[in-house]
Amino acid sequence: MSPTDHDDIDDSSAPLIEHLAELRTRLIRAVAAFIVGIVLAFTVAEPILQFLLGPIEETLRALGDPSPTMQYTSPQEYLFTLFRISMVFGFGLAFPVISFQLWRFVAPGLYKSEKNAFLPFMIASPIMFLLGASFAHFVVTPLAMQFFLGFADVSSIFADLLQRATDGMPSDLPVDTAVVPETTEGMKITFFGKVNESLDITLKFIVAFGLCFQLPVLLTLMGKAGLVSAEGLSSVRKYAVVAILVLAALVTPPDVTTQAILFVVVYGLYEVSIFLVRIVERKREKELRAQGLWFEDEDDDEGQEDRTP
Repeated sequence: MSPTDHDDIDDSSAPLIEHLAELRTRLIRAVAAFIVGIVLAFTVAEPILQFLLGPIEETLRALGDPSPTMQYTSPQEYLFTLFRISMVFGFGLAFPVISFQLWRFVAPGLYKSEKNAFLPFMIASPIMFLLGASFAHFVVTPLAMQFFLGFADVSSIFADLLQRATDGMPSDLPVDTAVVPETTEGMKITFFGKVNESLDITLKFIVAFGLCFQLPVLLTLMGKAGLVSAEGLSSVRKYAVVAILVLAALVTPPDVTTQAILFVVVYGLYEVSIFLVRIVERKREKELRAQGLWFEDEDDDEGQEDRTP
């Protein structure tokens, strides 16, 4: 390879100690960005919590609860919930800086063509994660909440409690004071959600669907590296269907509708991945043909092509 080759590796002959020092510097900057992201996210953690619990609130209101309420049962629970939100969203805020530091560390060891190929995937990855997270929050979580909370007749329960409170309310109490009188009609079962447990369901959906939406990015990158092929992905399609069904059963509630949505989405992403890998292969073939490095396999009766230059 000549020194003037366009595809040369960046000049970097630093000894191991210098690479370790650079790694330490990159890690320190990434951790500092993460801490700053946590602090910034904590300042708006309560509005974020309200946003994440929105599907539960809308479901309860639709079921007849006029004033949806969440509770926490230990003094530190609410603070830890806000801190958990701050960590998740702080990482999201710091991700551009973290990915840039990672890129600056590995870029000197990549060919220029490899840099041009790898950079779009670093941009596409957070975009696909946001799409998956948005799909989970606005589509999947409301369906899951309707499934979980739909077992209780919330409207009749709250209407009954409100009527009893109104009828048995002492005259010297404020009008907005809720009083639940004694009853001999059995146990009244209703929903008093805990903040951390309700948030846990929402975050699991967001993370699960965000990762599932990385499938096209991952498979396309593997296809560009020659680790997978469109033909190979097509040949294992039936195994992929089984794996997606198992995934849908694990990350969703026992609701056929929600599981079907996840299966259709992830399987659709799998088919999109096959299409993208095929495009990558055709582009590689075109480049090799232009360089005169693409040869036909004369011994192959089906006309398959030998891609080894």
